[in-house]
Amino acid sequence: MLPKHPFFSIIVPTYNRPEKLADCLESLSYLDYPHDRFEVIVIDDGSSVPLQPVVEGFVNRMDVTLLTQTNAGPAAARNHGAKRARGDFLAFTDDDCAPSPDWLNGLAVRFCETPDYVIGGRILNGLPNNLYSTASHFLIEYLYSYYNVKSGQAHFLTSNNLALAADRFRRIDGFNTFFSRAAGEDREFCDRWLKNGYRMAFAPDALVYHAHKLTFSSFCRQHFNYGRGAFYFHRGRSSSGLKNLRIEPLSFYLGLLRYPVSQDRPSRALLLLPLMVLSQIANAAGFLWEMVRQMTKKDNQPLSLGRYD
Repeated sequence: MLPKHPFFSIIVPTYNRPEKLADCLESLSYLDYPHDRFEVIVIDDGSSVPLQPVVEGFVNRMDVTLLTQTNAGPAAARNHGAKRARGDFLAFTDDDCAPSPDWLNGLAVRFCETPDYVIGGRILNGLPNNLYSTASHFLIEYLYSYYNVKSGQAHFLTSNNLALAADRFRRIDGFNTFFSRAAGEDREFCDRWLKNGYRMAFAPDALVYHAHKLTFSSFCRQHFNYGRGAFYFHRGRSSSGLKNLRIEPLSFYLGLLRYPVSQDRPSRALLLLPLMVLSQIANAAGFLWEMVRQMTKKDNQPLSLGRYD
């Protein structure tokens, strides 16, 4: 039987966002959980700005460690942190996220019931006045509602609010580092986890606020990269290219377009609707671009390195 307060290792990959990292660590320092029952591991993924001063500002408030690596992407950074983790459970979040004070308590309750599950909490939009961030957030919300109809039988969870037993994470070799951008590595991890016969659950009471500031260009780039990641995800699932590619039914896309109308005031929903359409166009463009790029080259390089967007 698990103790009431199992030991957590909180893994935070970061890259060139010292202000965001400081906000994330500030929120973690206020966790309403015994501070001797969790550690925070920050992994600097080759930033060009020094992050040591940021982390040093919190060493007297909680157990926090800074690791560094050559830029290799968030998947590799999470794996690096997990190797050094002392916790029985790993809890992943991102540097632009702020977990709620009772975040670990919500996860601990679930693990006392289902210690062998992956538990994914709810993501809340930390920038509700940013139209592009809101559109991107609504897309994730819609995917959660579509793939996780039964909370105890989830099929898709994102890596910025994800927790599981450390030994099982290592048993399936962590995140796939071929996904060197923040684009598809969590989807691939969930798919591989389920194929190993394990289960996942959605825990809406384990809250994390996501404050990913987007502009028109970064919104397009984000969803273009999601499409690139989707290409590698589908190719990885099939031993013979894309012949087993599964396209969602028309009802999926109609539901996606209706979602902003059901969640926001009508005047803003009219502005969000074209962004939802644009996200799917950019996603398809990224998928096709990567497919053509791979057809015209002999080597098999991962997604290019760079920013976490």
